[in-house]
Amino acid sequence: MKNKKKFVTMVVVAMTMFTACTGNKKDSKKDDSTIKIGSTFPLTGQYSNYGTSTVNGIKMAVDEINKNGGIKGKQIVLDSLDDKGELTDSVTSYHKLVEGGCEAVIGTNTSSPSNAIAEASQKDGIPVITPTGTEENITAGKKNVFRTCFTNPYQGDLLAIFAKDSLKAKTCGILLNSSSDYSTGIADAFEKKVKELGLEVVGKESYGENDTDFKAQLTSLAKKKPDVLLIPEYYEKLALITPQARDAGIKATFLGGDGWDGLIKTMDKSSMGIIDKSYFTNHFSIEDTNPKVADFVKKYREVYKEDPTAFSALGFDTVYMIKEAFEKSSSDTNDDRIKALNAIDFDGITGHFKFDENNNPQKPASIMRIENGVYKFDSTVAPR
Repeated sequence: MKNKKKFVTMVVVAMTMFTACTGNKKDSKKDDSTIKIGSTFPLTGQYSNYGTSTVNGIKMAVDEINKNGGIKGKQIVLDSLDDKGELTDSVTSYHKLVEGGCEAVIGTNTSSPSNAIAEASQKDGIPVITPTGTEENITAGKKNVFRTCFTNPYQGDLLAIFAKDSLKAKTCGILLNSSSDYSTGIADAFEKKVKELGLEVVGKESYGENDTDFKAQLTSLAKKKPDVLLIPEYYEKLALITPQARDAGIKATFLGGDGWDGLIKTMDKSSMGIIDKSYFTNHFSIEDTNPKVADFVKKYREVYKEDPTAFSALGFDTVYMIKEAFEKSSSDTNDDRIKALNAIDFDGITGHFKFDENNNPQKPASIMRIENGVYKFDSTVAPR
């Protein structure tokens, strides 16, 4: 989709006008004994794997905080909506949450809907945090909008450093989704950084959002025989691309961003060997021996009977960030809460960090390796 930022702005304007015309008003009956927090994520649709995992982490944090006295003695009430991973649904959900009296909004997963929510929030000025939206523009120039994850360019830089330092790669190939801000953001930064580090980009191919056949692009890349192939994509599309890449004769090591988290659940078990020894950036590892992380993993398994993903951990951390900022805020106004958020020195499941001038956390990334159908912690990479 061309002019995606313009399209996002048009959607936000249209949905805001719709909200005004329908006569919806903010709930004037605020319960002073509670703090209402809203969340909007894709609980159905193609990105539901991400959304469900994130909301699981959010709910676990809310329950834990409430059992320990809440925020300033007030219990958290969570209003959770399904935005299906769509732009219009995300903006609609955001307005419903604000009109329902939410004092902060957490959402959403992917970058374009997160950016739409960020734009819509500028009129209201309430704290908005995306746990996993990685596109730079989401927070840039928006003092009330924060993220818990790192950005797309940040991931691209770290993957380039990893390719050179750890994989000893000399040549790189890139296959990107030209319709995706997530994909192009990682790819552009990766390409720039590997060239800066002295690696050669021997092939770069692209495809569209609705493409399912990648044979032509992959055949072209296979002829170049890159040492590593960057595929910055989400898990659903990766389940189509990676088998076709091996069928095309590509023997390169696959690299990707945090969108790879969830791929194992999506891939057919008989195809696991295809993605063996692939690497991707992520926000935490269940193998981390830090007592705080180990306790989180243990409790998550007890509650949900499965392992947490990085999305679960980012959702969990986001609630605790809100708790810390609300408790340190000099008043209950949006401005003071936003100032407190910006100033926190946070120690969470996904690492220790402070926010930069654009409300982006500065922290190292975990590099995960896929091995025999399991995510394994490989190493930590810091920017340079």
